[in-house]
Order: sequence, then structure tokens, then C-alpha cells
Amino acid sequence: MFDHIADAVKLPDLVRLGDNLVVARFETMKVYSALAAVKHLLDTGRVRPGDTLMDSSSGTYAYSLALACHKYGMKCRIVCSTKVDPSVVVQLELLGAEVDQVPIPPGPLVDKMDLEVRLERVHELLAERDDVYWMQQYHEDYHYLGYRDCARLIHQQFGDVPLTLVGGVGSGASTGALTTYLREVRPETELVGVQPFESVTFGSEPVEDPVASISGIGSPVHFRNVRHALYDRIHWIAHEQAISATVRLYREHGVFGGMSSGCAYLAAAWEARFGTGRQYVFIAADTGHRYMDTVYRRHATVAPITGLEPKTIDDLADLALPWSVMDWHRRPYRVARGGAAAMTG
Repeated sequence: MFDHIADAVKLPDLVRLGDNLVVARFETMKVYSALAAVKHLLDTGRVRPGDTLMDSSSGTYAYSLALACHKYGMKCRIVCSTKVDPSVVVQLELLGAEVDQVPIPPGPLVDKMDLEVRLERVHELLAERDDVYWMQQYHEDYHYLGYRDCARLIHQQFGDVPLTLVGGVGSGASTGALTTYLREVRPETELVGVQPFESVTFGSEPVEDPVASISGIGSPVHFRNVRHALYDRIHWIAHEQAISATVRLYREHGVFGGMSSGCAYLAAAWEARFGTGRQYVFIAADTGHRYMDTVYRRHATVAPITGLEPKTIDDLADLALPWSVMDWHRRPYRVARGGAAAMTG
């Protein structure tokens, strides 16, 4: 029995899709992060009951933070773009969140400009009010805290079998945190990250994806919560192949997920073909509802992924569409800053 819906929503369903392939399917994974972050801030006195917690999000973190604020009696303000699904805006408002939608400037760099204009609005609000706390999901390490419970749940399901976790890198606080806590009890745990092309996080920004640029698993700016030295291997997957994999995941297994789920599935299924004595667990971080128009309604025209293989590379200079994979060997990486200074504040 749960005391609040957020505690139920965060839990994953672990479903076996093959002999050594398992999906951790979430309704909204970032609820883990938001709940623990809000509790930590209250417990340490960094915020007071009734303060306004704010962040910039056009994805699942907005919903997660709104749920966490609803549970703990905090006010919530979400800065998002006008491209957010209107049904999501209604959900946020009904949970008590104030939604500040910022128009996206026209131009080819829509995703990068989206982040920049949202960040400008965040700084405007911080200057106007002293009771607003900026959550900074991309940079504050307390967003790792909530995933300890999730790691414990996964650990309990697999006995002593070595695990490989596969998922989108994104802000760094999901795959990074899960692996950090899993390695405390299972040091042999491997971490395979998934990135889009054009993301600065693991150096693919020179490779332009002609269909679309940055999705929720990568970024055009530097995120401090990404700990590069946690990752054993990285897959870079193009937008059209991500759509095909997302549709295939639903057709073959009935898992209705977002595009990061499809990318993780494509990478994990390839990894599992070569794994011996390991279980491969990939993350489906959210449901596919907000991808109905951009992904699922296109199902009749998407290219099949049967026979699709990645290009194995040893150097970032060899990155190539539509899919590349590289052993990362848990090494650090210094992101070229560029437009990152504004994001890191």
C-alpha cells in the first residue's frame, strides 16, 4: 500500500524478452530522482515547506517534479517550450504546477535554441523572486540519490549473474546513478550508454543527423551529472533508426515506450547476442504516449531494423551514421564547452 501515487508510479516492471535480455519498463523513471531530491532539500534545510521548486524541462522530469511537489506540499514551476504536448501541460497544471511556456526561435538549431531560451527564462525568474529554488536536474548530484532503491530492486531479481545495464545517457542521473549503486554490491556490472548523433556528451557533435538532432538521450550542452568514467561502451544511433527500433519493440514485445526505449532496445539486443553468462537489462524510461504522432503513426513507413549492424570504431573521428559503437573503457572525457557556460551557470 502506497501513501502517494508517485511512490507507485516510479516502480519498474522487469520483463524478460529473451534468454539474456530483460527490459526495465517504467511509466516515468525520473520520479525516483525527483522524489529523493525534494526530500533531500527539505531534510537539509536548503528549501522550506511551501517554497517553489523550479526547473526547465520539456520531458518527463517536468511531470516527475510536479508529482514530487504534490507529495511534499511544495509549489512547482516548470519552464518548458511551446512544443510540449498540450495534454502534458494540462496534467502539470492539475497537479498544481505553474507552467511557463517559452516560444522556440525559428531556425535549424531548434533543440539547442530551445534549451537556451528556457535557461534565459529560468534566470529571469530567479532574479525576480527569492522563494524559488532551481532544481538543476542536469548538474546537481542529489538527483542520483533516488536511484539507490531502484538499484536494490534490480539487484534482488538476478542473484549472482553478472549484469550489463543499457540505457540513454541523458542527464547522467539515471544510468549513471543505477550503475554507481549496483557496483556497490555487484562490482562486475557493466554500463552501456546510448547517445544520439550531434550530442556533445560523448563527442558526436561533428556528425550531423539530417533528420533530427538532439533527443532526450543526448545534449548540445555540457551536463555535469554525466560521469563519463562509469561507462564501458557507447552506442550512437541516428533518429530514423531509433524510430524503427521503437516501433519494433512494441510490435515484437508489446513494450510501448519512448524513443530512448527503442534506442536502448536496439543496443541491448545487439550486446546480448555476444554476451556469455551475462544478463542484459535495458531501460525503457517512459511510455510512448507523447510519441504517438512522431513515431507510432509512422509505423507503416519506417525502415526495418532486421540486419542492421553498428560500425565498430576505436576513435571518435570515425563516427558515422546510422549507428556506431565504441568501447569507452570507463575513461574520463572533457566536454568541449562551447555553449555550455550558460548551462552550467
